Amino acid sequence: MRFNGVKDFSHAQADRIGVLITNLGTPDEPTTPALRRYLKEFLSDPRVVEVPRPIWWFILNGIILNVRPAKSAAAYREVWTDEGSPLLIHTRNQCKALKAYFADRYGDRVQVEFAMRYGNPSMHSVLEKLQQGGVRKLVVLPLYPQYSGATSASTFDALAADFTRRRWLPDLNFISHYHDFDPYIDALANKIRAFQQDAGVPDKLIFSYHGVPKRYLLEGDPYFCECHKTSRLLAEKLGLSADQYLTTFQSRFGREEWLQPYTDETLKALPAKGVKSIQVVCPGFSSDCLETIEEIGQENREYFMENGGESYAYIPALNADPDHIDMMIQLLEPHLQNWLVGSERQGEETQSLARQQGAVR
Repeated sequence: MRFNGVKDFSHAQADRIGVLITNLGTPDEPTTPALRRYLKEFLSDPRVVEVPRPIWWFILNGIILNVRPAKSAAAYREVWTDEGSPLLIHTRNQCKALKAYFADRYGDRVQVEFAMRYGNPSMHSVLEKLQQGGVRKLVVLPLYPQYSGATSASTFDALAADFTRRRWLPDLNFISHYHDFDPYIDALANKIRAFQQDAGVPDKLIFSYHGVPKRYLLEGDPYFCECHKTSRLLAEKLGLSADQYLTTFQSRFGREEWLQPYTDETLKALPAKGVKSIQVVCPGFSSDCLETIEEIGQENREYFMENGGESYAYIPALNADPDHIDMMIQLLEPHLQNWLVGSERQGEETQSLARQQGAVR
């Protein structure tokens, strides 16, 4: 096996600290071939679909990849922009804001990049860029507030797989979740309050999270519990009573039971119970994407209105809002502090080594 190293490496090079934010991913374009590539990578991950590999290979390649890419491409075309997919745009903007902050405060000692677990920019390509840039210490922030094996753990899997091919591994801090981090709760609460100043207060506020199979919960995945804790903390911050909000789960597929209550079935049933106006927010999504814009903003709106609802609104994700960027900084910076002190000391030692090498020559 050949291990990846740094081209033209110099032992006198100053070490840098890397910050890597990651998200789920996006196809390269809203076309059937691009969706087939993306879905194949995504649905081949054993963390995402926990089905015996031989069985799943036939289902995925024989059925799903022959049917779903065209439907998904059509949905993506509804939300695509000239700059690309919404998820790519928002993640890029988040990275840009973090770059500006850390560059202003620490110069070039901290390098900030973003990567997608599936699709581009790939984890491998960005890790290679960071290594070539001298990053020897790395903090990774997957932008999934609530931990799940299918998201946070899958991101760690990708890191670990890449590291098996690297000659020099960076020191690593991995932030696996932040579902109860107070600045995150504050940022969401502020977003909801600002939205309601213009739109008013609904009969009920819906906290909709991405679903996972119920079996994952029963086998020890903490995702369901962390979603409910986020909802509870948000409700407390907003001063909501128990009958003013609901926690639901969206985006299920397949035949097995997923976490309940389901968002779509809940929205269909609420008008008959006297709930005529609702607002939906998705606390598990750090950026707006297909699942929030199309599924929640359009498809589920139709379910609610067609069944007797009168007022429906989707509250956008935090995206690159200043409160969200500030939250990320507060989450990341404590992981950097000891390294930053050490890098100052190492920088002095590197300068001394460079002077000694110059004297020898």
